[in-house]
Amino acid sequence: MAAESTAFTPLTLPVLPLDGEVVLPGMVVPLDLSDADVRAAVEAAQAAARSAPGKPKVLLVPRIDGTYASTGVLGTVEQVGRLADGDPGALIRGRGRVRIGAGTTGPGAALWVEGTRVDESVPEPLPGHVAELVKEYKALATAWLKKRGAWQVVDRVQAIDDVSALADNSGYSPFLTLDQKIELLETADPVARLKLATQQLRDHLAEQDVAETIAKDVQEGVDKQQREFLLRRQLEAVRKELRELNGEQEGDESDDYRARVEAADLPEKVREAALKEVDKLERASDQSPEGSWIRTWLDTVLELPWNERTEDSYDIQGAKAVLDAEHAGLEDVKERITEYLAVRKRRAERGLGIVGGRRGGAVLALVGPPGVGKTSLGESVAHAMGRKFVRVALGGVRDEAEIRGHRRTYVGALPGRVVRAIKEAGSMNPVVLLDEIDKVGSDFRGDPAAALLEVLDPAQNHTFRDHYLEVELDLSDVVFLATANVLEAIPEALLDRMELVRLDGYTEDEKVVIARDHLVPRQLERAGLDKDEVTLDESALRKLAGEYTREAGVRNLERSVARLLRKVAAQHELGERKLPFTVTDADLRDLIGRPHHVPESAQDPAERRTSVPGVATGLAVTGAGGDVLYVEASLSDPETGAAGLTLTGQLGDVMKESAQIALSFLRSHGAELELPVADLKDRGVHIHFPAGAVPKDGPSAGITMTTALASLLSGRLVRTDVAMTGEVSLTGRVLPIGGVKQKLLAAHRAGVTTVIIPKRNEPDLDDVPAEVLDKLDVHAVTDVRQVLHLALSPATHGAAPEVPVAA
Repeated sequence: MAAESTAFTPLTLPVLPLDGEVVLPGMVVPLDLSDADVRAAVEAAQAAARSAPGKPKVLLVPRIDGTYASTGVLGTVEQVGRLADGDPGALIRGRGRVRIGAGTTGPGAALWVEGTRVDESVPEPLPGHVAELVKEYKALATAWLKKRGAWQVVDRVQAIDDVSALADNSGYSPFLTLDQKIELLETADPVARLKLATQQLRDHLAEQDVAETIAKDVQEGVDKQQREFLLRRQLEAVRKELRELNGEQEGDESDDYRARVEAADLPEKVREAALKEVDKLERASDQSPEGSWIRTWLDTVLELPWNERTEDSYDIQGAKAVLDAEHAGLEDVKERITEYLAVRKRRAERGLGIVGGRRGGAVLALVGPPGVGKTSLGESVAHAMGRKFVRVALGGVRDEAEIRGHRRTYVGALPGRVVRAIKEAGSMNPVVLLDEIDKVGSDFRGDPAAALLEVLDPAQNHTFRDHYLEVELDLSDVVFLATANVLEAIPEALLDRMELVRLDGYTEDEKVVIARDHLVPRQLERAGLDKDEVTLDESALRKLAGEYTREAGVRNLERSVARLLRKVAAQHELGERKLPFTVTDADLRDLIGRPHHVPESAQDPAERRTSVPGVATGLAVTGAGGDVLYVEASLSDPETGAAGLTLTGQLGDVMKESAQIALSFLRSHGAELELPVADLKDRGVHIHFPAGAVPKDGPSAGITMTTALASLLSGRLVRTDVAMTGEVSLTGRVLPIGGVKQKLLAAHRAGVTTVIIPKRNEPDLDDVPAEVLDKLDVHAVTDVRQVLHLALSPATHGAAPEVPVAA
C-alpha cells in the first residue's frame, strides 16, 4: 500500500528533453552529455540527489519543434561515464509515466517541473479478452523477431507478463514512427496501449508480407529474363553455326531489322520511330503477338519509297502530243495539265521546288457522265508527265480506316489505301486516281469523305498521318485526280479542296474520231481481226454514234463496235462473208439490227410525241449526262374529273413548285396570251413526265411545263425541232439554270435544231463546241412570251382547238 500511495505523490524533477526520440518505461538508453540540455538535467538531478536518498531522477520528455509532450517518463540515472566513442555520457532507465504539471524552480540550469505518476496497474487475474490480447501480441512479436533472426529476444518477450511492460516493450521496434511512439507514450491505459501496439505490429507485418511478395515476383521476373537472355544467346549461337554449316553469309539474315533500318534511306523522324520499334522487337519474345505486329509495321515502313521520286518530263510540247494522241477532245483537262507542267518547269528552274515544306502537287476533280474517259485520262496524264500511275477505287467504301488506315492494335491492321498506293507506285510523286469519289458512303465506321479532307488539302497533306504508320507522310508532290459522275454527291468541304474540271460529253464528230482512232483498233485486236480485213466506214461510225447509241460517253459505242466486229468474224468463220470487208451505214441493220434512237424529226409526223397539243420538249442533266425530257399535259373532263393539279413521274419538290408557278402564271395572264383559262376553273390539270421510274427534280423545266400547258389550252402544237430549258417566275421571267453545255450536247444528239435558253445563260455558250453551235439555232430569251412565240406553231384560223381530255 505504501508503494501505491507514493505512486501518486507529486514529484519535482528536472526536464531532460529528447529531440526526435521517445523513451518508454522499461527502456534503458545511453544519452550524450555533450548536449547542453542533457548535461544540465543530469547535473541538476545529481545535485538534488545529494540531499535525498536514491539515484538521481530526471523527467524524459519528447520535444518536437520546440513543443513538449504532455506526458513524460520518470528516469533514473544509472551510471555516468564514457560512451563507446569516448564522449561523456549517462545511462538512464525509464521507470514510469509522469503527467507533467506546472514549472517550478530547482538547483542548476535545468528546467524543473512538477508532475504526477500515472497509475498503470492492471487488476489480477487478467480478464479473458486481455489475456487473449497478450497472447496475440506475443505471437506477432515472436513472428516478427524470428524473421529478423533475433532469437535471443524471443524468450525475453515471452517472459514478460505485465500488460503495461509488454506494451511498452514495443518502443524498441525500429519500424515505429515518432508519432506512433508518442501515441504509445500518451496512452495511459495499459490495455488500450497494448491494443495499439498490437495493431501497429499487425499492420507492419502485413506491409512486410506485401513487400516480400513483390520482391519475390520481381526476383522471379529477373530470373526469367536472365534465363530468356541466356537461351536467346544460345539460340543465336546455334543459328550462326547452322548458317556457317549451310554456307550462308551472316548478312543474309532477313530478320536483322536494325541493320535494315540503319541502311535504309529514311527521313530522320521515321528512322527514330523505326529504331524504337526495333528496340521493342528485340525485347519481345518470339511467342508474343506484338513481335509479329512490329515486324509487319517495319516491313511496311521499309518498303515505302520515302525519298524515291521520278523525274518529271518537262517537254511541254511532247506532253501535249501524248494527251492529244490518247484522248480526243477534253481540252479543259489537257490545258490544265499543260499549265501544271509549265509551272513546275519554271519553279524547278528557279529553285522553288519546295516552298514552306510543300511541294507542287495538284488536286483535280474530273466530273462528268460515265464513259467520257475520266479513268483512262489518269493514265494518260501520268504518261505525259513521266510519272507512275496508281488507281484507287473508292466506290462503295464506307469505312474511314480504308483512307487513314487501322490502328496497329487491331488484328490484321493495314495502312490506308493512300499509303498502299504510294507503296505500290514506288515513288513519292505518282499520279493517284481516286475513282468514283462521289460513291463514297458513311456509316457507324466513320465517313471516308471526311478523312479525304486532309489527303486532298494542299495546305496540310505534306504532314499526312496514317493511323497505322503514325509517322508523317509527305503527299504534297502527288497529283490527285478524283473522278465523279454527280457533282452534288461530293461533300461541299471536300469539293472546295479540289480544282473542278468538267467533262460534259463528246460531240458526234468527236465520237467518230474516238471510234476511228481508239475503239476500232482495240476491238479489232480483241476480235482476232487485222486492220486490213475489216474497215468501218465513217458513215457507219456516225450512224452508230447517232442512232444506235445516244450517250455522253463512248462505252455503248465501243460495245456496238465490238458486237459488229464479232458478227463479221462469226460470218467469216461460217463461210457467209468474205474478207476483207468494209462496213457502211447500209450494212448496220443487217449486222446488228435496227437503230435504237431515231430523232423525233426523222419520225413520221403522226408518230411524233409533239404531234398533239400539250406536249413539249425539255432538256435535263442526269448522272449519265444531258438528256431530252418530254412534258405531257392534259385536262380532265369537267363532269368526271376533280379540279386541281396532278403531277406524276417521280418529281421532286422543286419541280412540283415549278409546275404550280407555271399554272399560276397562265391563270393570271391567260387573257393577255389569248388562252381559254376559264377551262382551268372546274377541270383538273394533269402534268406527266415520262420515264416515271427515273427520279427528277430541279427548276429548269419551268418554261417547258408552261409551254406544254399553253399548247394544251390553245390547241397549238409545239414545234418538233424545238427544245427548251429555263426556270420560270410568277411574272413570266425566264431565269438562268445550270448544265447548258450538257443540255445542248443532248439536244444535238437528239436531232433538235432549235434550242431556247435563258438570256443570262448566254455566256455559257462559250463552252459549247463550235461544231455543235453551228448546227443549232440557239435563242436566248428573257420572258415566257418569247418562248411561246418561238415554240408554238401558228394558230389555225377558223378551227376550234382540240384539248386532250384525261380519261
